[in-house]
Amino acid sequence: MPELPEVETIVRSLAPRLRGLRIRSFQVHAARVFREEPVPDLAGQKIESITRHGKHILFRFQGPGVLSVHLGMTGKLLLDGERSPYLRAEFVFDNGTLLFDDVRQFGRFRFGDSALPHDVAKLGPEPFEASFAQRLRERRGFVKPLLLNQEFVRGLGNIYVDEALFSARIHPKARAETLSRARAQALHVQVVRILNEAIASGGSSISDYVDADGNRGGFQQRHKVYGRTGDACTACGTAIERIVIGQRGTHFCPRCQRP
Repeated sequence: MPELPEVETIVRSLAPRLRGLRIRSFQVHAARVFREEPVPDLAGQKIESITRHGKHILFRFQGPGVLSVHLGMTGKLLLDGERSPYLRAEFVFDNGTLLFDDVRQFGRFRFGDSALPHDVAKLGPEPFEASFAQRLRERRGFVKPLLLNQEFVRGLGNIYVDEALFSARIHPKARAETLSRARAQALHVQVVRILNEAIASGGSSISDYVDADGNRGGFQQRHKVYGRTGDACTACGTAIERIVIGQRGTHFCPRCQRP
């Protein structure tokens, strides 16, 4: 599933090219795009901004309305892309198209007349915010599931949580409430560093993710633990292990990240 760096990469490629354009037509080809919600009539709407909110892409229009797009596991937004059997929705402009392609159909669009959809509005703060370390120490439970909880902090997912915990030398089953202020702050530093480096690399292409031009990201080549089960740790040589925490596969070095 695209995480914060992938979604940010897509937004940065879409915003400068679509801002100010008027939608000539908006067509939906699969009912699952909006689930049980009515499909909005976006024809004639002018795009005021495209921004990121956690893992959601927000289209704001000059008229009332905010369209929230969550890509799910295999969703893609492609500028002037090729039409495939998995085309689920399309925006048509005078000078091109934006296609929503989604093989597994876990992606979802939500539309609100003025405010964010409820499930988007209730998300936690961005991981870049300074309150991260203090809020972390005020919560109870394993640190890995907490960082994946979108109501605690929005945008993080399996890849970047595993990478940040490794870089901070924190075991994924460490208790959040037992972290010292220094270790919590060190984790925050690593979260921010890794997210920024991943954004600079265009995100991580593990399976389906590509940016709006169909280009794969490059940060997967710099992963230290994620997806490297059995490989030697780049820091100490110990084999990377994989365990399941909160039903999520978790990668770590048992020597560098001692309980």
